[in-house]
Amino acid sequence: MNRLLNKTAVITGGNSGIGLATAKRFVEEGAHVFIVGRRQEELDRAAKDIGRNVTAIKADVTKAEDLDRLFASVRDTRGSIDILFANSGSIEHRTLEEITPDHYDRTFDVNVRGVIFTVQKALPLLKDGASVILTSSVAGVMGIPAHDTYSAAKAAVRSLARTWTIELKGRGIRVNAISPGAIDTPIIESQVSTPAEADDLRAKFAAATPLGRVGRPEELAAAALFLASDDSSYVAGIELFVDGGLAQV
Repeated sequence: MNRLLNKTAVITGGNSGIGLATAKRFVEEGAHVFIVGRRQEELDRAAKDIGRNVTAIKADVTKAEDLDRLFASVRDTRGSIDILFANSGSIEHRTLEEITPDHYDRTFDVNVRGVIFTVQKALPLLKDGASVILTSSVAGVMGIPAHDTYSAAKAAVRSLARTWTIELKGRGIRVNAISPGAIDTPIIESQVSTPAEADDLRAKFAAATPLGRVGRPEELAAAALFLASDDSSYVAGIELFVDGGLAQV
């Protein structure tokens, strides 16, 4: 406990799934957390669920004005940032034949543009020695049908962790990527039309995973805590797979 005592963390996509589980864990470890999302009702529920040391801010990471408002609020209330978890993401299944310019733009706007400008606009507030965590995916290293643009976007995120590790080394800022496998979050429901289809998708993911199950958001939160804390003080530029072995064998 208290591995993040008095630290300030910003988590985009913090209103559900991996982001919410991580926000809870960070608060348990002593941090004040800003959770960011596009839907106010979900943000309000998440903040109530976390219960303390949390500030919920409605913002779209693809909009510069929203990011400016987010970091102005962080600056005015906390002054600086110790941990930035650029976690917002979205997925739409499209095969090569089905990709449209609009689909491409939506995918890269959230998963790449949103990450780039979230980190860029946070830079003036990031303390020297801060931890930046980016959410990539096993899709970035696997060939998964109908994940064409999503996989490419997540591979780009992993690349950014390498580049920013070099660019920010003078300030001692550690940048790392975390790559989930199949995790039981609302993103599963978003890929199908019915609860039965969601259960079927979970079963398929479990069968493909060496550990024989889908992961829990709390397991990703534990990995994010490692990258956020001094436990990983000599870890920079890595891709930490939390995938039950899905992309490893």
